[in-house]
Parts: sequence; structure tokens; C-alpha cells
Amino acid sequence: MSLYECSLERMTDKIKTFSKYGDAGHGGITRYTLSPEDVLAREEFTKRMEAIGAVIEIDDLANMYATLPGSDPDAKRIVMASHTDSVKNGGNYDGILGVMSAMEVLETVAEHKIPHKHPLTAMIWTNEEGSLYPPAMMVSGIVCWDYLPEDIKGKFKYDDMMASKSVLDGEDTFGEALDRSGYKGDKKNRLSRDNYKNMFELHIEQGPILEDAGLDVGVVDCVLGMFNYRFRFYGQTVHAGTFPMNKRQDALWAASQVINYLHEEIDKLGHPELVYTTGEIVCHPNVHTCVPDYVDFSLDCRHESADLRDKVLEIVKSCADKEWAGCKCEVEKMWNRDTVYWDKKLFGFVKEAAEETGVSHQVLHSGAGHDAQFASYVLPTTMIFVQSKDGLSHCEPEYSTPEHCTSGATVLLNAVLKADAE
Repeated sequence: MSLYECSLERMTDKIKTFSKYGDAGHGGITRYTLSPEDVLAREEFTKRMEAIGAVIEIDDLANMYATLPGSDPDAKRIVMASHTDSVKNGGNYDGILGVMSAMEVLETVAEHKIPHKHPLTAMIWTNEEGSLYPPAMMVSGIVCWDYLPEDIKGKFKYDDMMASKSVLDGEDTFGEALDRSGYKGDKKNRLSRDNYKNMFELHIEQGPILEDAGLDVGVVDCVLGMFNYRFRFYGQTVHAGTFPMNKRQDALWAASQVINYLHEEIDKLGHPELVYTTGEIVCHPNVHTCVPDYVDFSLDCRHESADLRDKVLEIVKSCADKEWAGCKCEVEKMWNRDTVYWDKKLFGFVKEAAEETGVSHQVLHSGAGHDAQFASYVLPTTMIFVQSKDGLSHCEPEYSTPEHCTSGATVLLNAVLKADAE
């Protein structure tokens, strides 16, 4: 099979152009889903895809599909998908690089008139970040709902998602934004098993492993299993200046003891690739002259092995067995997911494409969730990572070189052609 190379010049131009839509003025973007800035990105996508003869379709959730027909009108589509929305003050690559790479694949196919049997589709998922209308991965959760595990389904019910309120004003809903966006199409256009053969997603790594190794591309084998728990501490509010230290029930001091305990005990398990994070803390009454009577914090834990996650969970649950600084501790599970492995055949196509095109690479896990995670319950799916400068993501310094981005697109193109020729 012939090998093909994507255009560095075209990719560089797309990066420069799409970075204007939602430019936050500091080198990054704020591009909330279905916002005026997101509409500009969608219009650019439409313009460029129609210019090469792709047919644009939109489903009822504003997901967009640009398709180049294949030689077999009855063949199922091969889709390459990602998202155009960002977090607040995010970077110019997270999500959108997957869309730009899918566009670049179609543009290369059209330019070189590369023969292909299956229709090839570049897709935009709506509201992957969930940064304006929570939760993250909302629309892929809706589209893939029938196939999701039962413990995930409950978080993505259609009516609940339509009622999701803006984090900015607490009133505007996702359903209302969808109605006024001009991008509410037909439900029959949704990604489905009936019309699609398999799916690829390209994304920036969002970590430092590829850069540290001096490699261009990650061949991704799975999304790590994870769990999220809440710890709640109940003490007593008293005056900060008048109440003796030895009589206090300080909920924040109790919480800090547990955070230290978790780090000490989890680290004793001896798995440096295991990651765990306390990223959210709620403190009441949050007044500098008051001893806190209530503290609530999160713990996010991620690793491929279910057995190792269970060992961490034993440590987590043990925290509720005693008082901390005189305070009661409650531990509650919020959610969990098992490790999701990508399709072995598609994974093999990506690895072969990287080897044959000479793009330096290694096998990686994904620690972050992606739309492909939910799509994998519907279709054979896999992912490709591109090197991230300093491992930074979800921030304005996020950067991947045009050369790395083009290398990733080249691997994607040749892997897709392998899937097409299967």
C-alpha cells in the first residue's frame, strides 16, 4: 500500500486560522460550545470542507460531519472526530487539533485523489469540555447512551443534559443554546453502528512523556480506569481569636491530616505511574476569623489496573473509620470507570502507520477522558497522541509544533487508509 504525507504548510495555516476564533488575548482561546466563537470555527470547517467536495451533515445535537464519498456507495463510513470547544483561557490545540487533523486527512485525500472504498468523515463533537454547560463529554454521552455501562448512563440522560445550566449565569440552558445556535440538525445524522465502520481520534498528549522521550507521536492503547470520591468533615465553628486550640474541632485541619495520610499511604504502594489528585476543596464558613466547621474535598485516582485501584480504594475508605482532629469523616463515591481498551486491530494500524512513515513513537495510555471513550462502546475506536510542549494543556501556554501536528496527521491518514483497505 502506498504511503502518503500530510501538508505542513496547510496544517500551519489551519492552526493559525482557528486560533483566531475565541482569541483570549494571551496566546490561547476561550471558545465555549455553540458560542459565537465556536460558530466561527464551525463556519471555517464548513468552508474548507466544502471546498474539497465534502458533504456537510449536522445532527440534532449540532455534531457536524464532513464526508468525502468512497468508491463503494454502500460501504460504512470511517470517521475521525474531535471537538472545537475549549475550557476558559485554554490553548489552541486541545480538541481542535483532532478536527484540524481530520480535515487535513480529507484535504490530502482530495489533493492526491487517493483511492478509497469507504466514505471518509471528519467530525466535530459538540460540548466535549462541558466548560459552559456541564458535564464534560456531554454529547458523546447522549449519542452513545444506549451502549454505555449502566453506572455511566445515569449521568447523561437527554432531558437532564438539555436542562444543564450555564456556569456563567445559572439560567441559560444547553437546550436553549442548541435551539438558537443555527446548528440543530436531524437526529438521523447521528453517528451510529448502522452507518459507521470505526473511529479515530487524534489529540495532544496533555502530558510530558513524549517530549521527555524525544518522540513525535503516541500510539494509544487505552483510557485509564479511574474513580472519584468526596471526603466530608464535620467540626464546629468557633471564634478564631477566643477559642483554645486544644478544644477545637477544626474541619480544615482534619481534612489536611487526611490529605497527608492519603499521600503517605498511597505512595507506599510503590507505583509511580499511579496518579491521584485533590483538585477541589469546599470550606465553610470560609471566614478568616472563624474555625471551619465543614470541609469537603475530592480525590481523583487513575491507573490501568483494577487491582491497584482497589488497593487505593481500601485506603480511601479507611479514612471514615476514625475521627480526625475531633471531626467526623464521611467518604462517598461519586463515580468510577473501568479501563477502556482501544480496538486492537485499529491500534495495530496506527502502530504500523507510524513505523512505515518513519514517525518516532511509543505506546501510551490516556489518563484523560475523551469522546472516543464513549464512542468505543458503539464502534471499534482508537486514538493517536501528538507531543505537547512541557506537557501543558488546558492553559494558554499549551503548544504543539506544526511539525509534530503534521506528523500526527500523517500517521492518522495512513492508519485510516489501512482501515479502509481491510
